[in-house]
Amino acid sequence: MKRRTLVSALAALTVAASLGVAPANAQEITLRLHQFLPPPATVPKHILKPWATRVEDAAGGKLKIEHYDAMSLGGKPPELMDHAIDGVADIIMVVVGYTPGRYPQTEVFELPFMMTDPVATSKAFQELVETDLQAGEYKDVKVLGAWVHGPGVVHTDTGVTKLEDMEGKKMRGPTRIINDLLKELGTTPVGMPLPAIPEALSKNVINGTVIPWEVTPAIKLSQLVTHHTEFGSKEALYTATIVMVMNKAKYEGLPDDVRAAIDNESGQKLSEFAAQVMYDYDKPGRDIAEAAGNAIITLDDAEVARWKEKAQPVIDRWIVEMDSKGIDGAALVERAKGLIKKHGG
Repeated sequence: MKRRTLVSALAALTVAASLGVAPANAQEITLRLHQFLPPPATVPKHILKPWATRVEDAAGGKLKIEHYDAMSLGGKPPELMDHAIDGVADIIMVVVGYTPGRYPQTEVFELPFMMTDPVATSKAFQELVETDLQAGEYKDVKVLGAWVHGPGVVHTDTGVTKLEDMEGKKMRGPTRIINDLLKELGTTPVGMPLPAIPEALSKNVINGTVIPWEVTPAIKLSQLVTHHTEFGSKEALYTATIVMVMNKAKYEGLPDDVRAAIDNESGQKLSEFAAQVMYDYDKPGRDIAEAAGNAIITLDDAEVARWKEKAQPVIDRWIVEMDSKGIDGAALVERAKGLIKKHGG
């Protein structure tokens, strides 16, 4: 009887193989990864897709990650976090500030001149997620990775060589903290996700934008503006926080070995990898602007000090706002600085 059962089972497997049907316990799990950038951009091409390939390989054929770039599952970038929470997508990548004020403690890393090094700052952000924010403001999702981009650069249709040159400009900003900074610097801030920048520039809705060099090729920014202003100090004018998160129930429902494959490629490993890739791709973006004959301006330390002084009220207001929410804002600023220093910043 046992022999007949074994033979029958082997025969069933042979038939299944001939029909291209896998056994139930080897069935492939499919996860949908949704994000807002076009496929050639640095993050999907050089971060998300390589990460997914490594996870699939580690899962031994049990997992497939499908990529839905440029909001191809529908909706707008500010809706991505809810897509993960509601299960519209299984995994999403988004700039945290696209949902203003929803993740207030994360904003500490976006404060003016907070970032000294993008990799160190990313590792600090990831550590804060693991120790506090995962169980706090990210409790409705599973955070796979948290990082920041390289130094923010001012890109305009006319040159910015000093603080006064910002006065009266209409400038796109990615998050509420950065928009508050732009307002303090004398501009009219216009909040919008990155994909909206080209049309806004071509229609003169804005005079310029702040983004890192890395993403400028994806939106052909060097063809839309002619001046770029960098900061020569150790601290960057700003950065934006980025997370990749997963639907919590989907994550917790995965088989142990598949979940382990994701975990082993996520956390600090993903944070450091993503930050370094984005930072490395700043140079090609800058090279394109240089080759186009655009003016690249670098502010010296004395001028940067003026911008820092002008930006201080943004930090002061944020601390007061955090205090009103029951969060010790000043302590959080000092903790973020300490974590950045701990990780080499």
